[in-house]
Amino acid sequence: MCGIAGCIGYSDPDRLETSIAKMQNALKHRGPDDQGLYISGDRQAGLAHTRLSILDLSPAGHQPMSTSNGRYWITFNGEIYNFRELRETLITQGETFHSQTDTEVILKLYQKHGSHCVNQLRGMFAFAIWDDQEKTTFLARDPLGIKPLYYWQSGSTLLFASELRTLLASGLPRKTLNPKGLYTYLISGSVSEPDTLIQDIYALPAGHWLHWQAGHITQQHYWQIQFNPQPITPTEAKEQVRQALIDSIKYHFVSDVPVGVFLSGGIDSTSLVALARQTQLGQLRTYSIAFEENPWNEGPIAKRIAQSFETEHTEYILTAKVARQWLNQFIGAIDQPSIDGFNTYCVSKIAREHDTKVALSGLGGDELFGGYSSFQQVPKMVAWGKRLQFLQTLNCGKLLNQWTKNPKLQRISDFLQHPPNSLNAYLSYRGIFTHPETLQILSHFCSHQDPSTLRPTLDIPPCPSPEDEVSFLEINRYMRNQLLRDSDVMSMAWGLEVRVPFCDRVILDTIDTIPHPLRLAQGKQLLIQAIPELPDWVINKPKQGFLFPFDRWLNDPEWDSLFQLTSLPQLSLTPWYRRWSLVILQKWLQNLGISLP
Repeated sequence: MCGIAGCIGYSDPDRLETSIAKMQNALKHRGPDDQGLYISGDRQAGLAHTRLSILDLSPAGHQPMSTSNGRYWITFNGEIYNFRELRETLITQGETFHSQTDTEVILKLYQKHGSHCVNQLRGMFAFAIWDDQEKTTFLARDPLGIKPLYYWQSGSTLLFASELRTLLASGLPRKTLNPKGLYTYLISGSVSEPDTLIQDIYALPAGHWLHWQAGHITQQHYWQIQFNPQPITPTEAKEQVRQALIDSIKYHFVSDVPVGVFLSGGIDSTSLVALARQTQLGQLRTYSIAFEENPWNEGPIAKRIAQSFETEHTEYILTAKVARQWLNQFIGAIDQPSIDGFNTYCVSKIAREHDTKVALSGLGGDELFGGYSSFQQVPKMVAWGKRLQFLQTLNCGKLLNQWTKNPKLQRISDFLQHPPNSLNAYLSYRGIFTHPETLQILSHFCSHQDPSTLRPTLDIPPCPSPEDEVSFLEINRYMRNQLLRDSDVMSMAWGLEVRVPFCDRVILDTIDTIPHPLRLAQGKQLLIQAIPELPDWVINKPKQGFLFPFDRWLNDPEWDSLFQLTSLPQLSLTPWYRRWSLVILQKWLQNLGISLP
């Protein structure tokens, strides 16, 4: 896991090295073990890298790395879990290697297959390859968007980096707020790709590659999940899921340093520990956060799971006082605002302080196996919305909005004012602020915006059921734009690599044929049945998620000074996450030095 950056086709080659060095400096936290720069002979390309050593800890893994003839240069962030098989195949085809790294495998694959190399890679990745002969650049991002990659283009100049603030550190993009990105943040609690909060900076979407040549950019979508149910018995489905998970966990333990597990006490993280015990020998480290506040405290059950599976367990009791002390550091680590992330920041800090460089997370289990209430509620909302269409002349949505100030009911009224489809129901169900509230807040930050251009869209491929549509939305919105992004940024703030075995292309290509009544059975029944090692006392406890006691903390007078808002529209700030989202946005803007109109 590393930090990457590049500057291609800069119109002022004399300043190239200065700009790329600034970008590299902004990435030091992502790669504390090593760093490198490459400047092409004609000063048309500069690549930067900061390294967190996980595979081949020797100097042979130094980046940017080149082919032996010096034509291709790569800067790479991520892990390719099947690199050893790919390496052996390439050796049988006459290739020779000078390291034991997955980086060199990508280089050889690109040299041999060009853009098609991405179809052979199993893992999480974001990389750039400069062709010093053809003067082209190739960027690619993994199928599920586990690793981030941002870019900015102006004229013939292309900048790219692992983090948005790295692009800003170059001094080239202007710090101008992007209204569309800000809208998606206010309505959902995270910025939806490909937009960012800064005008003209974009996220390369998950499962895409980008090709640059002489200032011209082309993009291609090379992978997307497609639900294609096939006849299968419950027993076959259970065995299919189990084998896919065991296979994924084996690959996710490929490392030259010890691997730990984030243990929250829920079904997903316990599944990882249970299957790791089936596939791994020797010591297994687990980490959890506990609280003094009993309603939120899953420390005891995490400790019991650790004892049951004989892990070397570390529990940290996070008090309100300590959380308050860590909060400013957390805010300084934010790349783009989110209503989530503090939990990952805290558990990553604990894991890294105990000499762990790689940790597995159960992120993705809910999205794949129907673990959220959205799988039941969104289809119901769509069905009711369609039934109420015949009352459209009564403007039910507007009447409800005038009748109530309850944020939840206002989101329902918001939904009733839009076409009754899964996306609109999902946006309202998972929403933070309603559309009218969002426009009201937006007017404080950006003037003269056309509301019709702001609402997010997402092309949902034909799905066999409404439940599959929800799974597609949970994977491509909440998981991708919030959970995975926060997981990357907050773990890398501590120089920790987080791996997500559920977010594996091979798993998705395996389970997308299982019909939704089996795959998305309420309570993640298919996952539970696939892992009989799960204790009953884990399965039967109420679903809680990795929750922090924010609503109690925010009522503490000592927290109040940290959460003061300046001159924003008068809106209800309950539940707690509405206030949290605005405070985090305000502090992020202050840290970047962005002044408001």
